[in-house]
Parts: sequence; C-alpha cells; structure tokens
Amino acid sequence: MINGDTELIAHIGYPTHAFKAPMIYNPWFEKAGVNAVVVPMGCQAPDYPAFLRAVFKLSNIRGALITMPHKVPTISLVDELLPTAAIAGACNAVRLGAAGQLQGDMFDGEGFVRGVLRKGVILKGASALVVGSGGVGSAIAASLSAAGVARLALFDVHTAAAQGLCERLVRHYPGLQVLVDSNDPHGFDLVVNASPLGMNDGDAMPMDVSRIVPGTFVGEVVMKTEMTAFLQAAQARGCPVQVGSDMLFEQIPAYLEFFGLPTTSPEALRSVAQLSY
Repeated sequence: MINGDTELIAHIGYPTHAFKAPMIYNPWFEKAGVNAVVVPMGCQAPDYPAFLRAVFKLSNIRGALITMPHKVPTISLVDELLPTAAIAGACNAVRLGAAGQLQGDMFDGEGFVRGVLRKGVILKGASALVVGSGGVGSAIAASLSAAGVARLALFDVHTAAAQGLCERLVRHYPGLQVLVDSNDPHGFDLVVNASPLGMNDGDAMPMDVSRIVPGTFVGEVVMKTEMTAFLQAAQARGCPVQVGSDMLFEQIPAYLEFFGLPTTSPEALRSVAQLSY
C-alpha cells in the first residue's frame, strides 16, 4: 500500500510514452519488501522545466527516471551534471544531492558496460568501435571510457555528431585514443551497434560484418527484437553477443544505487518483471 512514507521515483516522459519501468521496478520492490514505488508521470515538453522542479518539492521523492523527449533538456535543468551525462549530452536520472541540488546522470551506457563485464569481457586496455553517436551511443562511449578502454573508434552517418562526441570524450579522458570516421570493425576487441541499422533481415548493416574477426564481442542496443539480423550475422561468424534488453536489466541496479535504494541483480529483476516484448 502506498502511503506518505512510501518513497517515490517519478518516471517522467511524454504523455503517450509507454512506461515500462514500473513493470520492472515495482514487482521487485514488492517482492523485496522495499517501501518504494515508481510512478509514471506524463508531461508535455513546454511544462517540463517547471514540472521537474515541482516534483522534487515532494517530501517523499527519492529521484526521477527521465525518458524521451526530456533527456536532452534535462542537462540544462539540473544544478550538477555528472560526467557521463555531460559526455552523452543527455540525462535519464535525477536525484537530490547532499546540499539539496539536483544531480543528473545517464545510465544507458552503464547498463551496457555492466552486461559486457558480467559476460567476462575485459575492458581495461581494450579497443572498441561504437557505431552511432546519438544519445545511447554517446552514453555507451562515455561508460566504456570510464571502464578503461584504451582505444575507441566512433562512427556516425552524421560526421559532426561523432566529432562532437570525440571532443567531449577527450576533455574528460585526455589519455584516451579516439578515432572518428571509420566503421571498419576489423581488429577491435568489442564492436557495438548503437544505430537502428541491421535490425531486420534485408536491412543495411551498420558495418561490414565480414570484417569482424571471429571471437570479437559484439553488442546491440535495439530492444524491439531480441536477436537482430546484425547479431545473428555476428553469431554466424563465431562472435559472442549481447542483446539489447540486457542493457535495460543491467542498468536498473545502477539506478537503484544512484538513488540510494537496496540494489539487486538483473536475474532477480527478470524473474518478476511484468513485461511483454
């Protein structure tokens, strides 16, 4: 039962957005006996700046999950932007800091990286290619940099997007070698598709799959299809893969830690989630 002591996590998005987070968090909160609840809150873009501040006036607010189309505007609305969000140019989690300031961070990349690490991939000193320099691709690149990769290649059909991400990365990680303008996957330890390409049979691929060295770890961010055509092609070359939904379940423990709530494992979350894909 929700009462005045129940801690709230606001899930803020566009009114027509499909709010999936409550169907993962809330069943786990109930099973674990955590007195917290994720509440979906639809908000039109013009109302969002004032609404975000108003939400944090609630006496039992623990934090906010931010979804589209509010992730990018949030970076200019918080008082303190943490490095991954600054690099990504988008923010999907907000909390109150010790001094009452709004702190913003981004966890899409953290979820991806946690999944890769749990599968035994060593990222420190590794080389990685990320195709797609939008919000998710930028977040993954930022989290890979934080995890210690030594060489990072970026590619986007809009070269300016990849170049801008490169500049933000080297400001925060001056020792990182960042390459731009090539999507050739040959010779990388990790290859990531953070673009919509390669989802279905017959789609253009995000890169020349025949150039991926067998044994290279290959990751995907698309969640609508568990095994995309791109991942199937990578698997056929003898590559271990990570599906897009792994990123979702891996990032939730990171969110819980950010909000100061009891954390859990992706397996525990999957066991109670009420999602249908």
